[in-house]
Amino acid sequence: MKTTPMRPSMPAPRIADVAELAGVSMSTASKALNDTGQLREDTRARVKDAAAQLGFVVGASGRGGADTRTYTVGLLTTDSFGRFTIPLLMGVEDALAAGKMAIILCDTRDDVLREQHYLQSLQERRVDGLIITGRTTDPRPSIGLPIPTVYAFSPSEDPDDYAVVADEGAGATMAAEHLVAMGSRRIAHVTGPQRHHSADARALAVHETLGDALVAPTLFGHWSEEWGRAAVDMLLASHPDLDGLVCGSDQIARGATDRLREKGVDVPGQVRVTGFDNWEVMALASRPPLTTVDMGLTELGRLAGRTLLDLVEGKPDVPHQQVLTPRLEVRASSL
Repeated sequence: MKTTPMRPSMPAPRIADVAELAGVSMSTASKALNDTGQLREDTRARVKDAAAQLGFVVGASGRGGADTRTYTVGLLTTDSFGRFTIPLLMGVEDALAAGKMAIILCDTRDDVLREQHYLQSLQERRVDGLIITGRTTDPRPSIGLPIPTVYAFSPSEDPDDYAVVADEGAGATMAAEHLVAMGSRRIAHVTGPQRHHSADARALAVHETLGDALVAPTLFGHWSEEWGRAAVDMLLASHPDLDGLVCGSDQIARGATDRLREKGVDVPGQVRVTGFDNWEVMALASRPPLTTVDMGLTELGRLAGRTLLDLVEGKPDVPHQQVLTPRLEVRASSL
């Protein structure tokens, strides 16, 4: 008996294939297929024609049947250290537990190819949704996939995407206002690299809040204790009457308090110091413990999880941009 050899199965078409055939970006293809965003009708039609030619089905892997849910969610992060992802993940888990959904955690390590691999794998697993986060608040490129997606902490460059972020400017304002309320009048600001959204947004807020009480331009540097120590040396050389220091991170603040103590400057008796992030391993181990801004990452994660559930369940009027106000954790470094 002659047997006919089996033909190898062809891989399922991806949205990247649709975008390439239609001559548009993946983000545009996603909007066209999901009837969202501001697109020309001819563009939308071209994308849908390309999808039809390729046999692409919206909702990765050709979902069908009465119940298409897998009750799994992918959480994609660039934060290998887990400093920001872990508390956020705890909040996401709190929110998704109500929907009996499990989370698949993927660390891209800032590798574009690794991210693409994970995204393809998550589509093949037919996850119900995605949460995208990272270790910075710099806006990142949209992934442009036809899967319910929420960007948490690290927003998307596309305003049509769904994002939940912290109001960093409001947090920096709280820290600056607190020092003034405690009596500081000759204050400096030390923060991380100016190219980072966090450093720039916080510096702008500090400048607007302090005005003439700011004795020097913001010192931009690194998110490190070493930079906090070096900045103190620079500031005391030019401003020996300094009485307040707003730091852009807890690492910077801890380095600053250590160096002030080494130079015989009392904290908070002579110089009051605030940090940012409420990273307890830093803030509580500092001598004295740091007054610092808490961005509420766990609550941010809960809100991101609830938003994703709303998108998965098709609820109307889900807000595209949600901003959480941080809180100030007052400790001995400023009292």
